[in-house]
Amino acid sequence: MPRTEGDTWDLASSVGSTATGVAASRALASKQPDPLINDPYADPLVKAVGLEHCNRRADGEMHVEGHPMLDNRRACEQIAVRTRFFDDFFAAATGGGNSTDACAAGIRQAVILASGLDTRAYRLDWPAGTVVFEVDQPEVIEFKTRTLADLGASPAAELRTVGIDLRDDWPTALRDSGFDPGVPTAWIAEGLLIYLPPEAQDRLFDNIIELSAPGSRIATENMDFGGSAEAWLDRVSEWSKRVGSDIDLRDLFYTGERTPAGAYLAARGWETAVRTSAQAYAANGFEYPEELAAVAADSGYLTAILK
Repeated sequence: MPRTEGDTWDLASSVGSTATGVAASRALASKQPDPLINDPYADPLVKAVGLEHCNRRADGEMHVEGHPMLDNRRACEQIAVRTRFFDDFFAAATGGGNSTDACAAGIRQAVILASGLDTRAYRLDWPAGTVVFEVDQPEVIEFKTRTLADLGASPAAELRTVGIDLRDDWPTALRDSGFDPGVPTAWIAEGLLIYLPPEAQDRLFDNIIELSAPGSRIATENMDFGGSAEAWLDRVSEWSKRVGSDIDLRDLFYTGERTPAGAYLAARGWETAVRTSAQAYAANGFEYPEELAAVAADSGYLTAILK
């Protein structure tokens, strides 16, 4: 079903189901004999949602040898690259975990936008005094918080959840939850921008900029399809259907012309850097599949710092 103004979802429908699919990939990667990432909460969360194709993905039952996304090894590599990028971003911003970044910022306020089934507040090694804010649809926040509590999981930082649609006045809700715009913040928008119309993406960044003190950092995807966004969308929609999803991704994504995130932030005083997908794969010791390179061009990952 195509998106509509003011539409909502849970983790088994529409945009929410894609968050469950990403968690299923993390679950699969975490189960390998020599796991590339370790998210101990991904599998029970996916199983609690109960989408059959996501359960099968998490259990490795969708394997198609050699396929760029359905081959289990390749699927694990892809999610490891993505997960490690955002994990490493928080480690560098806060100086936590195994960070060796000589420029670690010592940031103690983090915001995860459209948090879905992200469990970084629970599984990362956060420095003492760090406050993590998660922002997502109220039903998504409630489900994940309740399920993790039932599993006996406890946040590894001070966690404050903000149940609100990002199309609504989330900056006020964030402030009301104790967010301090006067101190530097580490923001991530993982897997979010493609679900926003171009003008909504600009509003999102405008709000982030308004809430960011000097020293703040942001990480998100860098979307560059080399003029072939429709070809990319057709390809990923085809792959999604092959894993049994009954949701057409073409109904969820917005591919209209937009200002690239890096250009938008740079024009407003942020220092940006892009790591292409090929570079991100190579940094992890993986070979970037030619089939992905053919449709994703120079897409990859963006970081920006407000000096």
